Amino acid sequence: MDMGMGDMGGGGAMNAPLSASGVNFSDPDQAANFLAQLLDDSELQVVGNAYARYFWYGTVVVIGLASIFHWSRWVLLGRRLAAAAKGQSQPARPKSAVLRYFATVTAMAREATYPQLTPTRRFLWFRVPTMGTLLLLGSYLAFVLALEFINDGVAGAQFWQARGVRAGWLAVAQVPLIVLLVGKHNLIGLCTGVSYERLNVLHRWTARVTLLLAIFHFAFQMVAWNNYGLVQLEWSTDTCPPSGIAAFAVLVWINISNLPLFRFLGYEFFVIQHLLSFFGFIIAVMYHLPSTALYSRVYIYIPIVLWFLDRVIRTMFFAWNNYRLSEATLVPLDGGATKVRLRNPAITKWRPGAHVLLSIPRFGLVQSHPATIASTPSSHAGDMVFILKSHKGFTKRIMSASNDSRTALLPHTKQESEQQQNSQVAAYRALFSGPYGGSHSDFAAFDSVCLLAGSTGVTFTLAVLQDLAERSGVADGSQLPLQRVHFVWCIKRTDWVNWATAEIAAAIQKLKSAGIEAEVSVFVTCADDLTEQGRAVKACGCECDKSLGPCCCVVVDEEEDSNKDDEVQPASPEVVDVDKETIVTAQSRSTSPSSSSRLEAPKQVAVKLPVLPCANFYSGRPEVSEILNALLDGADGESAVGVCGPIGLNMTVRNAVARLSDQRAVHKGTGAQGCYLHVESFS
Repeated sequence: MDMGMGDMGGGGAMNAPLSASGVNFSDPDQAANFLAQLLDDSELQVVGNAYARYFWYGTVVVIGLASIFHWSRWVLLGRRLAAAAKGQSQPARPKSAVLRYFATVTAMAREATYPQLTPTRRFLWFRVPTMGTLLLLGSYLAFVLALEFINDGVAGAQFWQARGVRAGWLAVAQVPLIVLLVGKHNLIGLCTGVSYERLNVLHRWTARVTLLLAIFHFAFQMVAWNNYGLVQLEWSTDTCPPSGIAAFAVLVWINISNLPLFRFLGYEFFVIQHLLSFFGFIIAVMYHLPSTALYSRVYIYIPIVLWFLDRVIRTMFFAWNNYRLSEATLVPLDGGATKVRLRNPAITKWRPGAHVLLSIPRFGLVQSHPATIASTPSSHAGDMVFILKSHKGFTKRIMSASNDSRTALLPHTKQESEQQQNSQVAAYRALFSGPYGGSHSDFAAFDSVCLLAGSTGVTFTLAVLQDLAERSGVADGSQLPLQRVHFVWCIKRTDWVNWATAEIAAAIQKLKSAGIEAEVSVFVTCADDLTEQGRAVKACGCECDKSLGPCCCVVVDEEEDSNKDDEVQPASPEVVDVDKETIVTAQSRSTSPSSSSRLEAPKQVAVKLPVLPCANFYSGRPEVSEILNALLDGADGESAVGVCGPIGLNMTVRNAVARLSDQRAVHKGTGAQGCYLHVESFS
């Protein structure tokens, strides 16, 4: 009987492969001796550890490439701002051969990564990532599988055992990456410029790949033991299988409970159980790792240190943010929304579009709600302003407690701020952590900008709009590359525009004063007040007799997804000035090359309303392709699109940008300029 160790496919002693020839498995001593030889990992662990290191070599390379691209873009945008400040023409257009090549590669990457296909309406909880995320996840999975199965030709009885050991090493090597991708203050986000909430999808899929490797680890070793009838002997004499099953069970639960359907049922409960499950998994893995390879525990020690380091940093920032009393004033808005204004002297800077985790103990001691800051450090006397839509739980309790006083909403001067302090507004003790996010490129460094929002997604686009307006009117007279801004807001009711009328009007006035072309379009999905009484063709194209009731248009909640046929583009909008009951229709203007050839298409009528004179109001939903096509037609350099809203709007914008970039052959000899897209998730 030859019991020597074989060549492990990655180096090792040149001994003959382990063979079961001549072993009498009915003899307990011989069976136990063979099992010990089968489990001998003196060489298998060396190979497994090597492939675990290979995984991290590849991971570091990917992070490094992403970091180089991020900081190259940061330098490029900074050069644009500097060129515009010096008065150079077309600073947002690449001029050198190197920059044109970089722009071409970037455009091709955007066309491949921006699109997204996601079931909508009845399956809002099921979301397919973007093509870029799918490509990254597919490459990650292929890389891990290659590391598992390449050069695995171990001869003899240890063939399946070797595969199982390698899968175990690769599985434990994923744990540090899982923790790195979830920390609020993590190294990957710092290097690549991607905020933690965008890394969360990678965090979840890394855990799923870890589960797959754990299945391989368990299944391959079971095959190795079962081939020689040693399963019962192994389970009765070794502590590794029971501890491994415990770790596996916890890992299965972590992945099941992390599905969107479970997260939506109760987020606070999910967070608590997720944290407890993680520590249970760590403890079980520590017991499971073999005593013959204790150095493998470094893959457990590292994530523990990373987690505690992130917690220490978060605690320090939280203590700094909240060591002074922070008061939140609540003001009810139309449509079941609440405007929350938070005054905190410790926070004086944040990026436009950043968010905080807001907690008001009066409405939930352990609850915190992510809220995008709709203001800028220079607006609203330095206070943070949020708009929260009431759903259930925390936001519903806030709306119920909000005061109906509106005098404290928009103080832009010191005098107004003092008036606010004297007004009767409900104030509550507030705690928060952050600000986080704001990882998008600087919109001021682009030639043309389109900001699209749905419902309370306006908190993101409004912050960006105010930032652009404030920077366009700086005292030193320096210019920006920015030439045009189109602000698009899709809401369900016309009165919802009152959420931000003063901010929008002030920002548009500043932009126009700086010589920047600025346009505001508000699309109302159920707009009884935007059409004539009686039997008339509505702005959204349908004809109804309103004497029988309100608008007969199909009303779709702004949180549902709607995918419009992008091939049918309506004719260009008409402008209608509404003054009480008088409606004057202006001559329609063509904004799309295809509009003139489709006279039968319904026209969207632009209506002027006193509530926001600088805006054009439309009934219906925006034709995203037409809006973006008009933006790109007049661009003298790279354009930027920012969108925040429900998944349907985000998906439509993603696909439209990718399709238009491909159709226009951006940076491929046609002269068409690129288009950057930033999508902020709706919450």
